[in-house]
Amino acid sequence: MTRIATPLTPHATKVMLLGSGELGKEVIIALQRLGVETIAVDRYDNAPGQQVAHHARTISMSDPQQLKALIEREQPDLVVPEIEAIATPVLEELEAAGRVRVIPTARATRLTMDREGIRRLAAETLGLATSPYQFCDSLDELRAAIEGGIGYPCVVKPVMSSSGKGQSKLDGPDDIERAWEIAMEGGRVSHGRIIVEGFIDFDYEITLLTVRARGANGQIETHFCEPIGHLQSEGDYIESWQPQPMQAEALEKARHIAKTITDNLGGQGVFGVELFVKNDQVWFSEVSPRPHDTGMVTMISQRQSEFELHARAILGLPVDTRLLAPGASAVIYGGVDGNDVVFDGVDKALQIPQTDLRLFGKPESYARRRMGVALAYDGTVDQARERARTAAACVKPGRASD
Repeated sequence: MTRIATPLTPHATKVMLLGSGELGKEVIIALQRLGVETIAVDRYDNAPGQQVAHHARTISMSDPQQLKALIEREQPDLVVPEIEAIATPVLEELEAAGRVRVIPTARATRLTMDREGIRRLAAETLGLATSPYQFCDSLDELRAAIEGGIGYPCVVKPVMSSSGKGQSKLDGPDDIERAWEIAMEGGRVSHGRIIVEGFIDFDYEITLLTVRARGANGQIETHFCEPIGHLQSEGDYIESWQPQPMQAEALEKARHIAKTITDNLGGQGVFGVELFVKNDQVWFSEVSPRPHDTGMVTMISQRQSEFELHARAILGLPVDTRLLAPGASAVIYGGVDGNDVVFDGVDKALQIPQTDLRLFGKPESYARRRMGVALAYDGTVDQARERARTAAACVKPGRASD
């Protein structure tokens, strides 16, 4: 797709995003800068991406009839899944019939929408190093898996969730029942199935943004961004930075793992490959076939952000993954529950040199909901992290009525 037709004309190039949160919003903005007509779909009205797209549609994306009807009515050139809770059989059906192109592919979307598909592909088909794991359908199966070999400490996650929801670290038998309850509450859909993983004694985690894009000869080429380090709390990222220092051998292994998994998934676009690292050892954790939340740092650290890279790659355009400067991001949480949220201190945050903000515009806040992010760059990662943390702390969410 090298020809782009003007939005809102009969031959417009149309891209539909399934999921329109803060990541989808930035992809939409990047697509619009390239003259693409955008359709933002989400489960609730006025999602961040819907606020900036040409068209906003609200449906239950896990309902196959609603999803199929919408795609057939809108007739987009590309469908870009941005969340996990999607009726993927519909995407596979429409792609097989030549009705639409799914990014990166319908198969990749199906495999990565739940942890079971992608973990079995990585460990059992491709032979990549992962933590020991087992899938369980009941509390009794979870107990048996841990006692039968997984051991403590271990981590329990729903097979389908996002942003760390439903995850728990277990240090002993007393934690099992509560971990099961948290997993059931935190899953994207009522699935009743979890993964329990043996805990890896890693030094740090990285996200390796891996881009599959067409080169000058028309063939798919793999590009890597500099590794992104991140700090987690309750399974959700609260800070990220780029570049994460790594031994040369570890970086080579990380790139090998990322290329192996993304070559198998195929298609075009950005993949967020999550990895554990200890010295020169690297283990595969997860992969998202789309921009990654920890990759928001690239909006200030790279020549082209992960969102611009995704937009360009899916359209068949050249990409540039160069790092401009060490950068960092720090999350701004809602802090309050309710609607009609206001943000004070934005001016103070932006008075800090070499910083920027993104406030997502989510219509509803709650205490631990990610409502924005502070960005910063500097001469070193440590300096950038300090600037980002300071800027994020300046922003104070509250209710307009208070």
